[in-house]
Amino acid sequence: MKNKINIKSKSEIEIMRESGRILAEILQLLASKVEPGISGDELEKITEKEVKKYGVISSFKNYVISKNIAPFPSIICFSINDEIVHGFPYDKIIKEGDIVSIDMGVKYKGFHSDSAITIGAGKINRKARKLIEVTKESLFKGIEQVKPGNRIGDIGFAVQKYAEKNGFSVVRNLVGHGVGRSIHEPPEVPNFGNRRTGLKLCPGMTFAIEPMLNEGSYYIKCDNDGWTIRTADGKLSAHFEHTVAVTDDGCEILTELK
Repeated sequence: MKNKINIKSKSEIEIMRESGRILAEILQLLASKVEPGISGDELEKITEKEVKKYGVISSFKNYVISKNIAPFPSIICFSINDEIVHGFPYDKIIKEGDIVSIDMGVKYKGFHSDSAITIGAGKINRKARKLIEVTKESLFKGIEQVKPGNRIGDIGFAVQKYAEKNGFSVVRNLVGHGVGRSIHEPPEVPNFGNRRTGLKLCPGMTFAIEPMLNEGSYYIKCDNDGWTIRTADGKLSAHFEHTVAVTDDGCEILTELK
């Protein structure tokens, strides 16, 4: 990842706004389909149809992180229970009580957007419900800190403070990131940190904030596939993400349906 921060023009943010709207509509549809008995394969097929319908390109399918690891095989990252991120949808059937994270990115007219949601399947236990609610709220606590003059550390501090106050840990090895012509651009956006530290925010910056909160410790492990990241202790994890743009007086969420 290069160090240059790409400041977007108003016309470029307009394109990203449309990219984000399309992504939000697809994720909303997928969320409505999550229920006990449906398979990840079925959700991947639904997503494939939607991507074609909207005329966008998957940001994730065939994404390469290393020459020693096979490219990412699917349009959606599909992670269940102790899987934090980057799970594959194939050969998985959702069961009653599972919590399911779906992460997805699309490219539209040369610009990417990136978003993630976590949904409970059927009746979930109280701790799982709280984990989902706190993870989602921690995302918005971070977003509240996005305004000109604030710093990256203000975002991570807000996320971490809210998560830990509610008894959950914040994953440290995985962070948010800039988004634009590439799905991953500078800067890195950690979900932990100290106030008034890090890069100063200015209008035209666009990035994804994506808290990953664990029921237990924040330690992680990776499966042999080189992609699927799990909690080291086997406890639950939840993930929410929005792409945002820094505006003159605050920020705009680009992956939220208006």
